[in-house]
Amino acid sequence: MALQAATKKVVEEFTLPDDQLQNIVKEFILELNEGLAKNGSTMSQIPTYVTAVPDGTEKGLYMAVDLGGTNFRVCSIQLNGDTTFNLVQSKVAVPPELMRAKTAQELFAFLAKQIELFLKTHHSDQFQRHVRRRPTVSTPEGWRPQEVFRLGFTFSFPINQVGINSGNLMRWTKGFDIPDAVGKDVCDLLQKEIDALNLPVKVAALVNDTVGTLMARSYASPGKTGTLLGAIFGTGTNGAYVEKLSKITKPMEGDFDKTTGDMVVNTEWGSFDNGLKTLPNTRYDIQLDEESINPGIQMFEKRISGMFLGELLRLALVSMGKDPTIPLFRDDNSSQNDYHSTASIEENSPLHIKNAVDSSILSFSEADESDGLRAVRQAIYKNLGVSAASIEDAQAVKQISHAIGLRAARLAGAAIGAIVIHTGRLNTGASSSTGPKSAAAIAQDVKNLKLSEAASATASKLTDTAGFAVNEDEIVDIGVDGSLVEFYPGFMDSMREALRSMPEIGAAGERRIRIGIAHDGSGVGAALIALVAAKIEAANDPDQMEDAKRKLRNLQEDQDKEGAVELA
Repeated sequence: MALQAATKKVVEEFTLPDDQLQNIVKEFILELNEGLAKNGSTMSQIPTYVTAVPDGTEKGLYMAVDLGGTNFRVCSIQLNGDTTFNLVQSKVAVPPELMRAKTAQELFAFLAKQIELFLKTHHSDQFQRHVRRRPTVSTPEGWRPQEVFRLGFTFSFPINQVGINSGNLMRWTKGFDIPDAVGKDVCDLLQKEIDALNLPVKVAALVNDTVGTLMARSYASPGKTGTLLGAIFGTGTNGAYVEKLSKITKPMEGDFDKTTGDMVVNTEWGSFDNGLKTLPNTRYDIQLDEESINPGIQMFEKRISGMFLGELLRLALVSMGKDPTIPLFRDDNSSQNDYHSTASIEENSPLHIKNAVDSSILSFSEADESDGLRAVRQAIYKNLGVSAASIEDAQAVKQISHAIGLRAARLAGAAIGAIVIHTGRLNTGASSSTGPKSAAAIAQDVKNLKLSEAASATASKLTDTAGFAVNEDEIVDIGVDGSLVEFYPGFMDSMREALRSMPEIGAAGERRIRIGIAHDGSGVGAALIALVAAKIEAANDPDQMEDAKRKLRNLQEDQDKEGAVELA
């Protein structure tokens, strides 16, 4: 009984009620607006200079590269114009010595060399035509703009972006340390090394992976209204959405296309509410933050992302284990354990090591509905280093894991809901009808013995949820990526439950929100942003039209000269 009572207490600490969720949404919208008005706000609200999203009809062959950590990926993406694509890719590890090179040139020369090897391997025809091409009067570089690969560069480090293909490195993370590169334009650094190898590649766009998620979703699942938001819920969390240009009142450097009236904004919402005005803050959250490498920041991310959920579970279990009155992973004798043994914690158990508990144990716990919780107990042995855990131990781990995961999903729902409400895509504003109570609120009524209210609310909820099919014109489309939304059982359902609990959305509004998985934002999404950049470049360059008109004439000129050389 002591273990059950202690478990219940921990679960209650992680419970996020509807009224607190509403306060979080209000604060989220407030910080969104602050970030649009000024620099240096809690939520950065970074303009990306991407002013349009795809509609699925885009065609062409584009390249993308992704430097997100210890690996470097090179891709080519053929967009087929029918929401489908073909992708070819290669991946190589970045040598450790280049992660701490003396000069930026050493690293970026390595990256450019990988692009060259990729072209030779996967696009040898285009590469050889480029190598054979001789300069002409009209094209002294030896190739024409139409024959250059446009490349999207996903660079997952802090950047001060000042244009669609321009951004200065603010600082290195993830084990990189090349002081020479800080403050420099990373697109320019890569382009210089590409040009040194005389490759037919232009760095057309600097890409954030969350923006790429938005673009990839919009291409693969187009609708009449366009995708509103791309969000990542995995190791980390972030969102990028389509904002009205008129709402971005803070200064912006660089040129961009103003004709669409829109711009994609990278929220950097992992830093939402660093001041903890509304976010839940248990003793486990406090300890996790104090012991983290960045205390006091990324407070939203520390309650949602997969990087931290396992640590929250570890801290809760360790706290319980320190209390001698709570028999967690502890048996007086074998008769108290249904395994007819006694639970024991290994000396090198991940429970003893900070950040050593993998968040996958929460997924295993959520999925296991068997009577004996066999999968949970196997995960306890594998992930926690506890042998012969009893059924009571497994139940405690499962219930606490569920509470941590549910809170994360509801917070994720708060972020999505805040963006939907802020942009007015549902066109409901503050509805006169607050909609039915959420399942969590109904459960609370039952707990408080308000049975008649619970019954009435349940009937109202069923009636409201029934609804009819949603018209395609009314859909609000959202693309998501990351291990939590893709693999964590029930995460998406709990997000949707949170959306239904918001008065401005309700069950009717939630039905209009279409949430789908968007894969490979750093590949396909980056290629699509390169396409958008190429369109902007063509629109802003009057010489592009003349180049197109001269294309056949120039081609004939090259062929005539090559023929003359061969005859000679």
